[in-house]
Amino acid sequence: MTFSLIGRCERTGMFGVAISTSEMAVGSRCIHVAPNVGAIVTQASTNPRLGYLGLNLLRAGYSAPGVLDEIAASDQFVERRQLGCLDITGLGVARTGSGNRPWAGHRVDRNVVVTANAVVGAEVADSMFDAFKRGADLPHGETSSGLCVVDRDTYPMVDLRVDLHPSPVAELRRLADAYFPLVTYYNLRPRDPNVPPAAEWLAAQRRGGGGV
Repeated sequence: MTFSLIGRCERTGMFGVAISTSEMAVGSRCIHVAPNVGAIVTQASTNPRLGYLGLNLLRAGYSAPGVLDEIAASDQFVERRQLGCLDITGLGVARTGSGNRPWAGHRVDRNVVVTANAVVGAEVADSMFDAFKRGADLPHGETSSGLCVVDRDTYPMVDLRVDLHPSPVAELRRLADAYFPLVTYYNLRPRDPNVPPAAEWLAAQRRGGGGV
């Protein structure tokens, strides 16, 4: 089973991808996202090359539907794939090949694409879609999960992964809760090596009322 969500912030233009599956290393194989470009997920019978192709097409100015059309035309096994794409304008599209294990399907709206395959039913995709709209948590997966968020830098603002864990989405939430207060710190440190260690910086922020 695999389920994923691509989201875009309308206000900032930031992209994020969250995914979970029953196999390991999902974050490194299925998430493809670039700042000021867009985001793509390739799942089911995953082929990471399609993600790189899709990002290059987005960089060349293709819209999300055009990207998926080109990928589908180039891949002889496209009916075994499940693909989602969100472009820089917030336009989203997904494709669930006929060879996917049931239940398989997707949900698409402005700034959000949900894809799921080999899950218990359509309610999985529906609940993820509704949860994103409400800003709530995602459902739990099985073995691995990943969360990647990009802003304007060439490297991700957040890139968290969980592997071989009995509750990977819950564990991903735990890691995110610990990491999110340090996002600003990890943005400062490359620019100023004199920034104190993370624990000291965070304690100073809390003492100073900076909040987290």
